[in-house]
Amino acid sequence: MVFSVREASRSAVCIAVAAAGCMTFAGPVASADPSGGGVVNIAKVEQAAEDAPNGSSLRGAEKLTDRQMDLTVHSAAMDKDITVRVVRPNAETAKDGVAPASVYMLGGVEGNSADRGWEQTTDVVEFFADKNVNLIIPFGGESSYYTDWQHEDPELGRNQWETFMTKELPPIIDSAFETSGKNALIGLSMSTTSVLNLAIAAPGLYEGVGAYSGCAMTSDPIARRFVEVTVADYGGNPVNMWGGPNDPMWVENDPYVNAEELRGTALYISTGTGRPGPHDRIDAQAIDGDHKMLAAGVVVGGLIEAITYQCTTRMADKLDAIGIPATVNIRPVGTHTWPYWEEDLHDSWPMLAESLDLEN
Repeated sequence: MVFSVREASRSAVCIAVAAAGCMTFAGPVASADPSGGGVVNIAKVEQAAEDAPNGSSLRGAEKLTDRQMDLTVHSAAMDKDITVRVVRPNAETAKDGVAPASVYMLGGVEGNSADRGWEQTTDVVEFFADKNVNLIIPFGGESSYYTDWQHEDPELGRNQWETFMTKELPPIIDSAFETSGKNALIGLSMSTTSVLNLAIAAPGLYEGVGAYSGCAMTSDPIARRFVEVTVADYGGNPVNMWGGPNDPMWVENDPYVNAEELRGTALYISTGTGRPGPHDRIDAQAIDGDHKMLAAGVVVGGLIEAITYQCTTRMADKLDAIGIPATVNIRPVGTHTWPYWEEDLHDSWPMLAESLDLEN
């Protein structure tokens, strides 16, 4: 997250509480892209989109720019409409006869929205302009872990994000854009856990996964407390998600415990150590002379990243011990802030592109 003073105060309290607690799917392959060589064509997208097997459907589409559109996708599992931002490659990149791949991108504890997320805080739109992929960015998901919850939550509503991301959204995207059927999945912070769990839940759906600055553990007491605090950040009750402390769903949704199920998926996992780095300076572009933002990033962002460092190094050791290859990037410095995740996006792309059978 990029910290405001309010968010920094809230996060500081949350982390202090957490510390006290311990302290095979194949998509269609088509000969041409229906939306016109990388340029948004709403009518063709709406005409091509097919319903998901459970009845989830594309309800509408809105053109934003020549390369960007917002889809309104009805989730049958959640019984609500989800806005999904789609960013197309530029017209020169999209080639007749070469179907695009899809890169799904999830947000952190704040979820994604038109006001905050990947597009507002990184160069993702420009970076992918010359790559033959559609970026798929679902809006919402704050404090949800993008998982299927046991119960509807008074604050966060009905969350069935695993179903949405594995059974509802991909077939609609594949049909609407006549994709290659090859997908990658990227998450950061909270959704680092999510992207690993989604890859486990749907073997073969996501060829490659990028997991930046998160904790791939949920079931030991310390990790569980961290999850509980994250869910509570937007008022959610973690009991409604995975039940009480002894509920088996905490283990079932622990990528560390279930790491063997990641075999065959291309993996990139990363973290900083929490020590200030090049983006944690008063003259850094993201700080722009804001002393309060700098302090929030160094103190709160440093503490969160120190925790993710511990989780990530343990996950890396586990993968190595059971012989699952992964690209691991442990930075000697870096806090829990967006500029480092932009670097991760660039650094992980060669591996993700290879998993999608694309040129780097």
